[in-house]
Amino acid sequence: MKAVILAGGTGTRLRPLTTYLNKHMLPVGKYPMIVYAIRKLKEAGITDIELVTGRSSAGLFTQYLGSGRDEGVSLTYRIQEEAGGIAEALKLAEPFVGASGKFIMLLGDNLYEDSLAPHIEAYRGQAAGAMVLLKQVPDPHRYGVPRFSQDGKAIESIDEKPQQPASDYCVTGIYMYDAAVFSYIDEIKPSGRGELEITDVNNAYASRGLLRYRTLNGWWTDAGTFESLHEAAGRLKEESE
Repeated sequence: MKAVILAGGTGTRLRPLTTYLNKHMLPVGKYPMIVYAIRKLKEAGITDIELVTGRSSAGLFTQYLGSGRDEGVSLTYRIQEEAGGIAEALKLAEPFVGASGKFIMLLGDNLYEDSLAPHIEAYRGQAAGAMVLLKQVPDPHRYGVPRFSQDGKAIESIDEKPQQPASDYCVTGIYMYDAAVFSYIDEIKPSGRGELEITDVNNAYASRGLLRYRTLNGWWTDAGTFESLHEAAGRLKEESE
């Protein structure tokens, strides 16, 4: 099984730090943020990884991570020339994933406690479709919020940043897909902000009854603000002591 890490974006909520440094290279505890995503994958037995980032940041990643040898993984890189949304960035990884079947995609600014191993194993046993990992949060209106099927086994749809959330769960930046995801990306249209949204891709699976989920039990943050970055640094410092 392969993995794709998305590490682009402008990190506007973390300026002025991100005016000169990609947010995924910001230090969190002892290491740059991106290292934790790689180590979570390695711990789960996934070592074939492609990192998608912008042209201006590529040199930072290659200088620090190189081929991935020091982390015990094999890293390749793909450049997203212009910001066009998460789904567009994922589409760039199609040659890397190919027809190899199922893979996992991580947003590189997601930091979390749980091991990925049991979730990946569960997805491997899923016949077809996609799986997202959810987290119960006090502020679901900030995220994509799932609407569950009547039996609770699947997601019927995802509402993006709803004013009236259907639940107190949010979709984290941990996604597992089969190769059909690339054809679904081809079918969606840019949103009002001109980007290809990953929520639309997930809803394409959901409308076909093919979107399953599992829940994170430990702490999780998207580390996109100074507050969440500070929180993650504290938690990771505690775990390493």
